[in-house]
Amino acid sequence: MEEINYLLGFKNMHIIQRTDMFTFSLDTVLLANFCSITKDVKEIVDFGTNNAAIPLLLSRRTKKHITGIEIQKEAVEVAKKSVAINKLENQISIVHADIKDYAENHKSSVKMIVCNPPFFKVDEESNVNDNEYLRIARHEIAINLEGIIKAASQMLSFGGKFAMVHRPDRMIEILDFMKKYDLEPKRIRFVYPKPHKDANVFLIESVYKGNTGLKIEQPLYAHNEDGSYTDEVLKYLGDQDD
Repeated sequence: MEEINYLLGFKNMHIIQRTDMFTFSLDTVLLANFCSITKDVKEIVDFGTNNAAIPLLLSRRTKKHITGIEIQKEAVEVAKKSVAINKLENQISIVHADIKDYAENHKSSVKMIVCNPPFFKVDEESNVNDNEYLRIARHEIAINLEGIIKAASQMLSFGGKFAMVHRPDRMIEILDFMKKYDLEPKRIRFVYPKPHKDANVFLIESVYKGNTGLKIEQPLYAHNEDGSYTDEVLKYLGDQDD
C-alpha cells in the first residue's frame, strides 16, 4: 500500500512510500547532505534511487538537474509519483535502467554521482529477505559493490566526484575498488549512533583521476546520550526549516 508522508520535517515536501518496499533511512539523509555540489556540476546522478528520496533531498540544496537510476519498475513508478507531487519534474528525472547498462551508454558524462547501495553480500550464509523489493535493495543481487564503483568510474568525467555511504566493515574493499577504477578517495566521515559507540556507517567521497590526499573529517554523532537527535542531524531532518 502506498502512503504519502512529509519528507522528514520539510512541511512543503512529500514523499510516497510503499509499505512492502524499502523505506529510506538516516543513511540516505546523511549522504544527501555530505556530497560536494560544486560549480562545475551540471547534473547529479543517483544510483539506485528507489523512491527518489535522495533526489528530493538534493533539490533542497541545489537547482541542478538530478537523475535517479532504478532497476525495479515498481520503485520507478513510486519515484515518479514522488517527484510529481512536489512539482519537480523539470529538475528531477527518474530512469528505469540497470546501472551497469546505463553507465556503458553514458561514459564520461557527469561530474557528480551518489549512491546508497545494498550493504550486504549474497552467499550461503546470507539471511536474504523473501520480499523481492527488499532483497534487491539490501543485498548485492542486481549489482555488487565492484559493479557500482566501476559504473561510477565509467560515467564520471575527469575530476568528477562519487559519494557513497556504507558499512565500516567493507571500507577496505571500497578503497581497493576505488583505486582499481581510478577513483581517488578524498573525504571520509565516520557516523556513530551516539558518543562512546563504534561507528556503524561511514560516508566517502572520491574524485575520478584525482590527486592523492585523503581527509578524515570530524565524527558525526546521530544521537545524544539520551537518544535524541544531535543538533547537526536535526538540521538535516528539516526541523529548523519552514
